[in-house]
Amino acid sequence: MELERKPKAEALSSEERADALEESMMRRLDETALAQTRGVRRGTGVLFGGLTPGGLPLTLGALAAMPPKPTIVDFFKLRLMPHTVTHMLQSANDAQKKGEPEETVLACLLHDIAVNLIKVDHGWWAAQMVEPYVPEKVSWAIRYHQALRFFPDPAVGYGYPERYVQIFGDGYVPEPYIKAAYEKARKHKWYMEARMITVHDLYAFEPGVKVTLDPFIDVIGRHFKQPKEGLGFDASPVAHMWRSLIYPDNPL
Repeated sequence: MELERKPKAEALSSEERADALEESMMRRLDETALAQTRGVRRGTGVLFGGLTPGGLPLTLGALAAMPPKPTIVDFFKLRLMPHTVTHMLQSANDAQKKGEPEETVLACLLHDIAVNLIKVDHGWWAAQMVEPYVPEKVSWAIRYHQALRFFPDPAVGYGYPERYVQIFGDGYVPEPYIKAAYEKARKHKWYMEARMITVHDLYAFEPGVKVTLDPFIDVIGRHFKQPKEGLGFDASPVAHMWRSLIYPDNPL
């Protein structure tokens, strides 16, 4: 089964597809060379430098000290890069305005949290980071949104994002494991939970739109189990991930 694509891509001739593939490969070589020049690879988490997923350079500044028992709110305010915070807040805001359940709002608020740590497979990483602290449905949705975002669902108004053409290139086909995850999720009882993350993702790149964390504090309080020791210090299987965000400048 071939991926559903925009009409523009489907109309390409074989020769045009070959040219597009060659151009995409050349672009990736250029990006690899640029990454080597900058000293980081493209998949590096944005808190550690490099480029945004869209290819924009990042400016790294001094980081404030975290409190002894950091909460998820502290990470939003003191560690997560501003553009990822803005995106997740806009996504959660869109979900909340459209009357989504609180668990869906929380999933939208947290879905890209791992991009600060690592961009590669960020859905899986993010789900693992929050799994001990959120309802199972929330972590499941975050995990599978990564695969679903590449596959349109006209029934809910989700099409293939133009932004992905810019990032991955025209005619891009995800890796087989992504397609397998999509097919698994499509048959799951919580499919729509993950799908709605992708839907609200589309409305979360609005320039100039400012959303604060304040409207979501109560949602976090009701559905995020904050460890009393603080994130990173509760000896959970994912504590080291949070500590990596607390201490990103540690040499070892």
